[in-house]
Amino acid sequence: MRPTATRLDGMPGPKSFCPWWGDTSIHKQRGVVVYTVSPFRQRGSKAIIRGWLFNGYRRLAAQVPYWIVPFAIGYGTYTWGNSRYAWQNSKAGHIALGDHHH
Repeated sequence: MRPTATRLDGMPGPKSFCPWWGDTSIHKQRGVVVYTVSPFRQRGSKAIIRGWLFNGYRRLAAQVPYWIVPFAIGYGTYTWGNSRYAWQNSKAGHIALGDHHH
């Protein structure tokens, strides 16, 4: 079985710098340079885990001072609000606040 040939639809591509559809004045362009990297040289996932373990940990550790303080303030406010809410809805809270329901 033979693979089919690529169909050319007139769209400009990386190797043909032609004008857009319908323009028949195809002039040869000069000075256009296209650079590519060989697929044998592209290794996008080479040592991705090892690189993250060292460099990623270092980068995350450098950001800890910037997010730990707001997180601690937010968590402290959340726990204080929950305990205050529970106390206000308890029997002792009702007595202390003067809400006597008969």
